[in-house]
Amino acid sequence: MTDFVTRFRARPRPDRKVTYLPEGRPAAELTHLELDRRARAVASWLTGSGMAGRPVLLLYPAGLDFLVAFLGCLYARAVAVPAPLPLSGASRVDRVDRLLEDSGARLVLTDGAHVAALDGLSARTFDETPAPDSWEPSEAGTGTVAYLQYTSGSTSRPRGVEVTRGSLTHNLELFGKIAGDVPVRRIGGWLPHHHDMGLVGLQLQALHAEADLVLLSPEAVVARPIRWLRAISDHRVDWTVAPDFGYAWATRRIGDEELEGLDLSCLTMAVSGAEPIRIATLDAFAERFAPVGFRRTALNPGYGLAESTLVVTCTSRGLGPTVRSFASASLAAGVAVPTSDADGVPLVGCGEPGDMEVRIVDPVVGGEVGDGTIGEIRVAGPSLAAGYHRDPAATRATFVTDSAVRWLRTGDLGFLLDGQLYVTGRLKELIIVRGRNLYPQDFEFSAREAHPDAGRGAAFGVRAADGEEQVVLVQELRRASRVDPAEFADAVLDVVTKQFGVSVSLVVVRPNTIRHTTSGKVRRGHMRDLFLGGGLSALHRELSPAVAAVLAVPEVDHA
Repeated sequence: MTDFVTRFRARPRPDRKVTYLPEGRPAAELTHLELDRRARAVASWLTGSGMAGRPVLLLYPAGLDFLVAFLGCLYARAVAVPAPLPLSGASRVDRVDRLLEDSGARLVLTDGAHVAALDGLSARTFDETPAPDSWEPSEAGTGTVAYLQYTSGSTSRPRGVEVTRGSLTHNLELFGKIAGDVPVRRIGGWLPHHHDMGLVGLQLQALHAEADLVLLSPEAVVARPIRWLRAISDHRVDWTVAPDFGYAWATRRIGDEELEGLDLSCLTMAVSGAEPIRIATLDAFAERFAPVGFRRTALNPGYGLAESTLVVTCTSRGLGPTVRSFASASLAAGVAVPTSDADGVPLVGCGEPGDMEVRIVDPVVGGEVGDGTIGEIRVAGPSLAAGYHRDPAATRATFVTDSAVRWLRTGDLGFLLDGQLYVTGRLKELIIVRGRNLYPQDFEFSAREAHPDAGRGAAFGVRAADGEEQVVLVQELRRASRVDPAEFADAVLDVVTKQFGVSVSLVVVRPNTIRHTTSGKVRRGHMRDLFLGGGLSALHRELSPAVAAVLAVPEVDHA
């Protein structure tokens, strides 16, 4: 296995380019050869500053400068630490402070436009750098840590995953096998570079595949998702990546008038991952954009996580999603029984395990379970990270060795059936009501579909005085809504309780109340803490007697 960094450095192609499309300004471009030259200049400075083996915090906006700095760190054997710019809100500033403390970084790099704003961090830029030819490469082993990928912290504090050069290279090659025999020509998307899917599945995959890369800023695409599809059409992109949210957002927000002149027939891989994948989202996207050339077979559901660099399994190019329906009662009992009934629960397959080994184990006793039985997903293979930076206890608890095989305990629930991996939820977020296994994302989806003014939601379990777990749903009411919060609550509760057949306590809140991670995942544990600690300002509350007793508040509360 030739190290990705060595491979790219040996033959950067002058006929391949990286393009950034800023809103309202001309596109910025670098060929792979120019990217290599600038990265070598950065590496020369880092090497001369004695940064080999030391962490470097990278605080960059969307654009080309981040990729130059990141590649320069890899060249110099410095440990890159990608992070979001701390310029919009106290939570981002706090996060950067935590990353600085946890990583031990003493050097912060940014672009010229943000040096002054980050003066308190002593940030530097590379307006003036040594000549790239003055840099002398030094080889690094596959076990050398390439960068720290900080997890988004949906269930706990962010941890720095130590991704080695060997695990990065293997994961990039795994993505290449998923693409098949047809070379990837152009990769495009908008996911942030500090997110594992945006870094590995988008930016580094383009360099590894010797493909063109087209980048947009996440903020621009969230504001107007047509920019994403327009870039695919105009630049003839054949590979893109996004979470389920991205495909749903584009489907809802792109109007008919914006489709004129759009041609998505070039797109052969649209990878969906990073959060639960819903067939309703994929079907709606495929149907919405079929008139402009999008093919359903281009959809590639996958499963991955930072501790495995990125991808574990993913549907191969051209196959399209595998969807099967299962009896809801059996899923609640922990077994996946296929059914043809109309009220079955459709689940999307995330591809077949290939170079990465996947097994499902009983989360209590740890023994492997058979096909169709839901348990914790465990993963083994060369893509696994070295562990968590400066956290040996968490590393030992998460990366375990069994019969000389090193396994990653993912904390995710799922099952294998006919070779496909199906993911059902998070082990820590599972809600168990009278022996039934219930998944918070199902309540959140049902509530969002129950009323047109429903925004984000967060469902979680609360243990009552009698030991029974109770379901609580915190649900946003859109800002522009004129509906009465009590009427809204009645509509949501009517749909959700009928669908799941359990008592649900509902807290209606204002927009932007639901906390989420930098990658968009709902921070359910944090929302539960806010709820129990009285930190939620409610427009309306309807609590079951058991939950009201836990909080010692009235069952019905109007703001």
